[in-house]
Amino acid sequence: MSTDTTGPAGTAATGAGAAGATSTGSDAAGRAALLEAARERVRAEGAGVSAVADQLDETFLEVVDLLHACTGKVFVTGSGTSGAVARRMAHLLAVCGTPSVFLPAMDALHGTMGAVTDGDVLVLISRGGESDELVDLGRRVKERGASVVALTAAPASTMAGIADVVAVVSSANDVDPGNVIAMGSTLVAGVWGDALAYVLMRLRGYGWDRVLHTHPAGAVGHLTDLPEELGGFGGEASA
Repeated sequence: MSTDTTGPAGTAATGAGAAGATSTGSDAAGRAALLEAARERVRAEGAGVSAVADQLDETFLEVVDLLHACTGKVFVTGSGTSGAVARRMAHLLAVCGTPSVFLPAMDALHGTMGAVTDGDVLVLISRGGESDELVDLGRRVKERGASVVALTAAPASTMAGIADVVAVVSSANDVDPGNVIAMGSTLVAGVWGDALAYVLMRLRGYGWDRVLHTHPAGAVGHLTDLPEELGGFGGEASA
């Protein structure tokens, strides 16, 4: 008797899904293993994020100084998952009072780079630092008079070599599955950007009234009571 290998539509079941898929199962031990795998992933990535605190050094402050003194615009870019982090970082910088916008790297190389001019700052995000489009973009905006910051885990990379300031943020290999799929490393870059936006907000004395003025939509836009001001760094309250 032959074995039926057809799917619901009568077609043969093929591919990795048919041959290698693992059922979630209904037994308690199997489901406990699934939960533990998920928890291990969260713990590994959480440890990677926490480790960033001890990596913030004088280079981080150089980036703070550069963005605080910037008289133009701040652009943030990356490719793949680093692009998703770049979009988020640009958004949070803008929310916190540092004029910033996400610049898609390939769009920039097709002409949008014209928005970047003398006095602007471009933040390049790439863990490996060898994305050709980011390197090309960084070189070209420097020729246009902009400053370049590289956020990477590879200080000897090509991207780091063209930057004015290199911020190195590394993480253990286990933050990314197989050290290939960018999961925890994107969170590591993201929290570095969170720290940057937060410090700049306090340094500028950018108050909650101004945050809410530019954020009228959603639940935030319906707030009637302002949070307590964060305060500056000399004991003074934010304006």
